[in-house]
This record gives sequence, structure tokens and C-alpha cells, in this order.
Amino acid sequence: MKAKVTYTGGMQFVGEADSGHAIVMDGPPETGGNNTGLRPTELLLLGIGGCSGMDVVSILRKKREKGSGVEINVDGQKAEDYPQKFTVIKMEFVIKGRNVSEEAVKRAIQLSMDKYCSVKATLEGSAKIDYTYKIIEE
Repeated sequence: MKAKVTYTGGMQFVGEADSGHAIVMDGPPETGGNNTGLRPTELLLLGIGGCSGMDVVSILRKKREKGSGVEINVDGQKAEDYPQKFTVIKMEFVIKGRNVSEEAVKRAIQLSMDKYCSVKATLEGSAKIDYTYKIIEE
């Protein structure tokens, strides 16, 4: 897996991955940016949410659960001192659907967090990662 990040001016960069998809990153005006893209640290939070979300959806499908929606709310707390790394990442999985098995949801999230999510595995030595879930009956 490879990626390329190209400087485009100010504090803006465009990142492109092997998949051919690109994303704009930028800083706030107070650091010389124009606020035209995501912050790199925001990408980390989105990455862990997307990685674990894909795992959970895949596992629930295999269990033939009829979920109609999955949202992952991710809250990262950063240290005050530089390099201001994430010290705590809290994740809330919100599973929507009809008659979704709580046991299946718990197991899917546990498998993602303990076995499958490579982003979580990469970050866990650096930050404490906690997660909760709720099921919304529709």
C-alpha cells in the first residue's frame, strides 16, 4: 500500500492513495491555512471509525442481521504538550435496524476491536481506545 501527499500552497496538501482516490488536507487560518480540507489528525479519527465500521457491517451481514444504518461517533482527546498525540479515543457505535440482535452487535464490535481493525491495532499502543454501542430500533 502506498500513498502520495503533494503540497499545493499555503498549508494545503492533496493526498492520493493507491486506490486512486484523493483527499484535501489543510490547516486553519491561524496556522497559515485556508481551512479548505481535513486536518491530518481528523483523518486518523475518520480512519478508525471507517475501519471498524466496515468490519462491523461485514460481520453483521454474515450473521444476516437486518441493520438499516451504522454510525460511529469518534472523539479524540489530545495531549496539551507537543506532539499533541491522541491519548484517549472514544468510539460510540450506533446501530439502527429492526430486531437487530444485541449479542450479534456486541460480538461484531468486539471482533473488529480485538482482531480485525488494523487502524485500531496501529493506534492502541499510543492511545487508550474505549468503545460503547447502542441499538436504535426502527
